[in-house]
Amino acid sequence: MEKFNKKFSIGSLQDGQEIDDIFVVKIKKKFAPYGEGKGFYFNLLLTDASGKSIDYKYWGSAEESKVKTLFESISNDSVLRIQGKVQSYRNKLTISTNEPKICQVLLPEQFDSELFIKSPKWNIDNMVKELYSQINSVTNSELKSLLESVFLDEKILNKFKIHPGAIQIHHNWKGGLLQHTLEVVKICELMYTFNKTLDLDLMITGSLLHDLGKLEELEVTSRIKGTKAGQLHGHIIQGIMFLTERLNKSKMDLDLKNKLIHILISHHGKEFYGSPKTPMIPEAFVIYHADELSAKVAEITEFIEDSKNDTDDDFMYSARNKRNILLR
Repeated sequence: MEKFNKKFSIGSLQDGQEIDDIFVVKIKKKFAPYGEGKGFYFNLLLTDASGKSIDYKYWGSAEESKVKTLFESISNDSVLRIQGKVQSYRNKLTISTNEPKICQVLLPEQFDSELFIKSPKWNIDNMVKELYSQINSVTNSELKSLLESVFLDEKILNKFKIHPGAIQIHHNWKGGLLQHTLEVVKICELMYTFNKTLDLDLMITGSLLHDLGKLEELEVTSRIKGTKAGQLHGHIIQGIMFLTERLNKSKMDLDLKNKLIHILISHHGKEFYGSPKTPMIPEAFVIYHADELSAKVAEITEFIEDSKNDTDDDFMYSARNKRNILLR
């Protein structure tokens, strides 16, 4: 059975380019006739490891059952081999296929699923060692016991160590969640060197747990996507649900419990960004800013790498950040 490799990322596609490549279906759109009896078409939104998306249209024959059978064989997360042409429509690139060119649903054995998830930036085994080192550095027995109950759980650790940190914006690669978590810890440790009144144990614990809800918010199939519960609740609420269940089984001091819960609730800093409460204790302020710094630096560096092939200019406008970013 023929096996297919990814040739071009969506971000590198050019107007007028003929392609024979594989993509993941992000959204199935519509099936409809076109051109007064000319035929039937369907529309999909495709994605790949870059996290970017591109519209796709398959222009089929007048044989409705044939085109509809192909459309119905496609589902969200299907991996497709597509022969077609990249074209610019209303200043956006699209891909179109006209029969007899191919739109083919691939079987799992016909592609490597890791082609659609970015590889780790840091060595995963080394990151796990650092995670254990951070847990061992905690001197507060109640906080250390909580961390051990979470991260010595093999089921949680095996998922946590390879999980992505997001769908697209930052750390959207294998091991991205663990990398982001350790970055937040390290920034908090640095802040502690400037201000010894901070509770380092609380910051380490809050940092290691702050994004744990992403284990339930995101899932990895042939792509990174939000779960139904993740879409309905978000990772902050998912993390609080997990944490309170663990804390209810512990004898941790109530004041310490409340501070830890507050850190998770407030780690996005502002209600506009999804935090039910804004930071009210110094450790929560540090974790919010550490989280923001880790995420923003990863976002900008990835934007630069992804955009270098899109222009020869020195700058590219980032709509998300509402500013030009220097590329080179």
